[in-house]
Amino acid sequence: MPLLEVIQTKQISASIRLTETTATQVDQYAAFIRASADDVVEQALGYVFGKDRDFQDFLKSPEARQVAATLRIRKAPAPEAVEPSARKPANGVPSSSQTPASVAGMKA
Repeated sequence: MPLLEVIQTKQISASIRLTETTATQVDQYAAFIRASADDVVEQALGYVFGKDRDFQDFLKSPEARQVAATLRIRKAPAPEAVEPSARKPANGVPSSSQTPASVAGMKA
């Protein structure tokens, strides 16, 4: 039996706004515990959500299932969404649609 159990979780990227003071303190706390700012925010929110008894009761209510999403989640582009001109040709030779201008544009 392994000594460690690694639980892989799905991570998403989201955009939030913080006051400058809070953002600075997130960075400072991350340095203090030698973690990333993402880890600080994730753990802090998990801590608050778990400790707030009123929130735990709210989660059991029908109202909690009807909350509109307001967090700005950034969608990662699907691998198929990459333009054909951005892909490298399998044989190493650019196709006729890959002009030097389009190749230069990819490097920028």
